Amino acid sequence: MYKKLQKLDLEHIWHPCTQMKDHEFLPLIPIKKAKGVWLYDFDDKAYLDCVSSWWVNLFGHCNPYISRAIKKQLAQLEHVILAGFSHEQIIMLSARLCQLAGKPFNKCFYADNGSSAVEIALKMSFQFHLNLGQKRYKFLALSNAYHGETLGALSVGDVGLYKDIYKPLLLECLSTPVPKDENFENELKTLRLILEKNGNEICAFILEPLVQCAGNMRMYNAQFIDEAIKLCKEFGIQIIFDEVATAFGRTGSFFAFEQCKLKPDFLCLSKGITGGYLPLSVVLTSDEIYNAFYAPYETQKAFLHSHSYTGNALACAAANAVLDIFEHHNIIEKNHKLSTFIKNKFEILKEFDFLGNFRQCGMIYAFDILRNPDTRAGLLVFQKALKKGLLLRPLGNTIYFMPPYVIRKDEIKYVCKSLREIFKEM
Repeated sequence: MYKKLQKLDLEHIWHPCTQMKDHEFLPLIPIKKAKGVWLYDFDDKAYLDCVSSWWVNLFGHCNPYISRAIKKQLAQLEHVILAGFSHEQIIMLSARLCQLAGKPFNKCFYADNGSSAVEIALKMSFQFHLNLGQKRYKFLALSNAYHGETLGALSVGDVGLYKDIYKPLLLECLSTPVPKDENFENELKTLRLILEKNGNEICAFILEPLVQCAGNMRMYNAQFIDEAIKLCKEFGIQIIFDEVATAFGRTGSFFAFEQCKLKPDFLCLSKGITGGYLPLSVVLTSDEIYNAFYAPYETQKAFLHSHSYTGNALACAAANAVLDIFEHHNIIEKNHKLSTFIKNKFEILKEFDFLGNFRQCGMIYAFDILRNPDTRAGLLVFQKALKKGLLLRPLGNTIYFMPPYVIRKDEIKYVCKSLREIFKEM
């Protein structure tokens, strides 16, 4: 069965973010079942999911509580058009998200993935200004940013690997440098120069707060974010926080913005929102922004953006179950203790002089392989880790650990022990 599935897969499936030729030497792994932090292939070999299956899984695979919530909803309603109709799960989810995020967030607009949420926020900001009679056509983003791979999201990204080939197709976006360290005075000076020259043409400034996840887990200061927001507000520029990967406890607080003093105008959420079960994303915004679109139909000020599966009832049931778990099981406080344990255990890897830039933000831990930066050292670690039963997909030569929150201490110890053995061989 295993070999047959591999063969069929390679005959018919074009996998994401993959050079398919790599699978000439890198075996594809069909997964049969999963439980907790473990994935099992068709030979019953177990793999510890160190990356939460692309950062989506919060409370383990086949979580009993989330599974029951979806099954219960499945018996009542699987989906309904969200234009002119609604359902209980999305109504309750929206109220809960707005309450958790606090003022000014009071409105939710749904889609089904992170890139779509970013597209919505970009379009909403552009049309907000247009509805008020302002013609702003540019966006501003941080260097090294990644916000998704649809064309609008690519436009505000800055990772050349994803973006460069599509440059002729993209929106105009200005880039301002992300801080390299705790001293960000020069970065703020550069930002001010950009704003003085282009500020009146910019719709919004978009950023991932605290951690640029696909940007090799670059971590930076919340104080810089607050100062950058203040500068942008001087020029009437809106703020979009892309918390697709950084929300739901990943950075040490429920939302990453809670570690900043100032809030954005738009908040993009996805990934962990359903605990890794079903596609769902949402943009939270304010009544002030909503009201700029609220007008007689003939004015053509409505926000005419839609997705067929917007606000899917099963996905919303999963999301409500995720919020239940946060509410009833003190997850954020437990994660603080778990993240400290992770930091302490990963200290053993500092014995290797070819590893560096060890860093942590909440439940995200990362470091870089410094030796032979032009080689695919990260891929070598990935291959060796698979043999030890670890799914540890790198970002280039950045190795990161972003596990489900249900991971046990002995499992963390096993990850560190296995990595130490791998690096001793390199």
